[in-house]
Amino acid sequence: MSDTAYEIIEVAKKTGALKRGTNEVTKAIERGKAAFVAYAGDVSPKELTMHLPLLCKEKGVPCIEVPSREELGTAAGLSVPSVAIAVVDAGDAKGLIASLGKEAAKEEAKEEAPVEAPVQEEASAEEADGDSSQTADEKTE
Repeated sequence: MSDTAYEIIEVAKKTGALKRGTNEVTKAIERGKAAFVAYAGDVSPKELTMHLPLLCKEKGVPCIEVPSREELGTAAGLSVPSVAIAVVDAGDAKGLIASLGKEAAKEEAKEEAPVEAPVQEEASAEEADGDSSQTADEKTE
């Protein structure tokens, strides 16, 4: 999926608009301008980017972690590494973003699918209480 993310960024760089860097990307997400976000996984400390997926989920923006900040910077047309990139104007990358959003939704649904627990038969009240001939008052004495 990271190859698709790089492709989206390269296409949007040519036909749309990007925001580069953690601060600009955060502002774009908060203002509702980001159409897609990619952030590097090789960032140290992780606290620099750990808020981005949460913000994206809250705002409904597709977000992907890519393995390398060097490759992320190169895809965005920068000569230096970049920690985060936001696509503000998708341009010709709209179709790629839509298909990536569908893939991400499928994966998220798989992760969040409830695991079916085996159904246990409920024991009758008499079995649970033991002797059914006693009344509730007699049991408490």
